[in-house]
Amino acid sequence: MLGNGRLNANCFDGKPRLCHIRGKLRKKVWINTGDIILIGLRDYQDDKADVILKYNPDEARNLKACGQLPENAKLNEGGDDLDEGGVEFADTGALSDEDNEGSGNEDLPSIGSDSDEDEDDDEEESEDSDDDRITEERLARSYVKPGARDRPQKKNKW
Repeated sequence: MLGNGRLNANCFDGKPRLCHIRGKLRKKVWINTGDIILIGLRDYQDDKADVILKYNPDEARNLKACGQLPENAKLNEGGDDLDEGGVEFADTGALSDEDNEGSGNEDLPSIGSDSDEDEDDDEEESEDSDDDRITEERLARSYVKPGARDRPQKKNKW
């Protein structure tokens, strides 16, 4: 992947080509390294092509069995999740609050502090005064423009 909807593709004829992902596939179909894709060659530029379709692993296996793909083609089976960063997560189960009591975390400071509580009280007071100005519901129903709450209302001179 090169960015901006472009990628380098190594074709089965041995030539590397700069490919452009068409708009129908962009942000809808994710193309990874090792995926089998169908590209359309350009008549006027031999070193550039357009990505038309991405084959899923089952379709690629069927194409190889029918002889449409060369025998030396390596198929990305899609079962290897380790390729995405090399990290494998194991489920150890969630711990409840009762389980955490004896875990030795008593010496750790709490997440919140006294100064955070004071700021929260100030925010609650300011939120009460903002309620009469504008609400999210009024914004969603287009009663008020999004920037209208920050500036004073202008009166028409007409």
